[in-house]
Amino acid sequence: MKQEEEKREIILEVKDVKKWFPNAMRKKSFVKAVDGVSFCIRRGETFGLVGESGCGKSTLSRLILSLYKPTEGQVFYRGENISHLSGARLRNVRREMQVIFQDPYESLDPYLDIEEIIREPLDIHKYGTKEQKRERVEELCSLVGIPTNLLTRMPHQLSGGQRQRVSIARSLALNPEFVICDEAVSALDVSMQAQILNLLGRLQKDLSLTYLFISHNLSVVKYVSDTIGVMYFGHIVEIAPKEELFSNCRHPYTYALLSAVPVPDPDDKIQMDALKGDVPSLFDVPGGCIFHTRCPYASEDCKYKEPKLTDIGNGHQVACHKYDTLELKLAGRRNSVGKGEA
Repeated sequence: MKQEEEKREIILEVKDVKKWFPNAMRKKSFVKAVDGVSFCIRRGETFGLVGESGCGKSTLSRLILSLYKPTEGQVFYRGENISHLSGARLRNVRREMQVIFQDPYESLDPYLDIEEIIREPLDIHKYGTKEQKRERVEELCSLVGIPTNLLTRMPHQLSGGQRQRVSIARSLALNPEFVICDEAVSALDVSMQAQILNLLGRLQKDLSLTYLFISHNLSVVKYVSDTIGVMYFGHIVEIAPKEELFSNCRHPYTYALLSAVPVPDPDDKIQMDALKGDVPSLFDVPGGCIFHTRCPYASEDCKYKEPKLTDIGNGHQVACHKYDTLELKLAGRRNSVGKGEA
């Protein structure tokens, strides 16, 4: 299995990417929204990215799509550095990379009907004749389960699930290879979440898609992902295959997230490990390990020395000075954590 993964082409590689925004309240000061993130995604897999709200997940997705230009670092798509592309070259890359946004109402133009919304990428990229565009729109509707009699409707006339299907159809209009799902189901109720997740899974199989799936819901991410990256305060603190992460997490922050996942077993009494302290201020980022102000295992070294992502085998990487000494302290409830499924 590992050899098969190594043979698969790396379709996206993020290398030490940073995005610092100027702080309008303090001169020569910056808000470090993304601060040195590195990972890669292989063709055909789903890479799940999880973390608390405000940790930099959506900013990172916009850097990958070149909606933001990185302060430092590089983004490679199929081996090409796309970090600073512009004009026609960037437009060509964007045919291959699309996004499904979180809110299917806010992301759809309220002044366009459904056919115009789905057709818009085809118009921008000058795809075919008017009749060919119409045929492509109908093909996309069939693909995602939208009745063609809804094409003359406006977004406000559709349900949340229907609007998200429209967003998915629009993202697939140009036959992309790589799709970012940015909290694509978080605005939907649970039953509709399941339908959309199953639709995304079917489309991935049928169209050979590669996903970056961003969410704060670990149960959903476990359901759809092959590999999971855990993000905290602009940093990736752990990356591992999903089964490895849920059974053998090695970073205290990952463990805190996993312990908060509801377990559908009334006899399984889990005492959630609440994180201590407050989330640091973006205007006063702590030195050393970014997590040390809330970590129950922090030592003096953690306050001054920043840990780097370290490969510990089995595709598992962790950024923690004490990962090899925390096993006994964290092992007690590993079998219970992460049982919840989407």
